[in-house]
Amino acid sequence: MSAEAEQTATTTWTGITPDAARRLVLAAVEAFAERGYHATTTRDIASRAGMSPAALYIHYKTKEELLYQISGVGHRLSLGLLQDAANTGGTPAERLAAAVRSFVRWHAEHHTTGRVVQYELDALSAEHYAEIVGLRRQSEGVIRSVIQDGVKSGEFDVPEVSGTTLAVLSLCIDVARWFNPDGRRTPDEIGELYADLVLRMVLAQR
Repeated sequence: MSAEAEQTATTTWTGITPDAARRLVLAAVEAFAERGYHATTTRDIASRAGMSPAALYIHYKTKEELLYQISGVGHRLSLGLLQDAANTGGTPAERLAAAVRSFVRWHAEHHTTGRVVQYELDALSAEHYAEIVGLRRQSEGVIRSVIQDGVKSGEFDVPEVSGTTLAVLSLCIDVARWFNPDGRRTPDEIGELYADLVLRMVLAQR
């Protein structure tokens, strides 16, 4: 198990029981992030979890069910972080900075999970895809609302709220793709950097 998996096993996946089901999720996260969903087999996942392929089907009927579980947990956690940060009070700039800081930090600290959650969406079934897209739209709504508040107050000056919202979220999400835990910046430092960059994008020139 990777260092990130050990860290997140006690936080991100605590709601998944029994222990064998949680081990399979952790193994699937690492396999999907490393090999991609389509190149990963159920045998790969079971082997990483120290289980037989047959044991996997006791807990998950298909590989897609594992991806759905991972996607649901990851999107709900990141949405909750965004909502908490955006509702802390203060000016739109302070709220937007807090939301970006929190969202970026999560994608850095959980970069392996983040890669699966954000970049394997198209492998979900139509029903599961629709549910997860609904969660993504809620995340977009949080950021859009804060930006709209800033535009209304005159604090922000953006050409288009919807496009700016997507740009901000894309910037944050992409951290999961390139973050290296052995790099020179910590998740907190990257969160601060990105919060500053986003504010430079939206603040009205005085």
